[in-house]
Amino acid sequence: MEQYLRQLVEIEFQDKKEIFSGFLIDYSDEWILLRNNPVDFVLDGFVILRNKNIEAVNRDHDLAFTEKVIRLKGLKINSDDIIPIKDLASIINYVSKKYGIFQIAKKSSKSAYLGKLIELNNEELTINFLDTKGEFGGELGFNPEKIRVIEFDTDYINSLKLVVQDNE
Repeated sequence: MEQYLRQLVEIEFQDKKEIFSGFLIDYSDEWILLRNNPVDFVLDGFVILRNKNIEAVNRDHDLAFTEKVIRLKGLKINSDDIIPIKDLASIINYVSKKYGIFQIAKKSSKSAYLGKLIELNNEELTINFLDTKGEFGGELGFNPEKIRVIEFDTDYINSLKLVVQDNE
């Protein structure tokens, strides 16, 4: 992983069809922090992936070209982008304080859950669920061990945050 720091990479998992692309900002034994590159030459927020069942970390000529274009557009990865990724508690507490609303996903990419932190302990992560209309819909609980993806500061999340602020 060290050789890929601050470079655009793709990460493939053995048990997920989805491939994640982004600039590798940091990694730990359990988590990987990417500046998310969902499509083409676009950066959109951050994604933290559980470092589990990784099949491959790829970097080819196409990714190098995409990285070059993104850098020409003015991307800088700096120390502000680094967040504590030691464990789930440090991640969730930091993201919750700094960004408020975040999105989590389990192994299946069929559904993701937006919300803000209510409580996190060893048995359960509880969020106040934010629906697609920007309204909070009550508590949802998750087994912390089942959380595989955490996203924050994306255009989608920030757009819904604007609706929440407007409704208040």
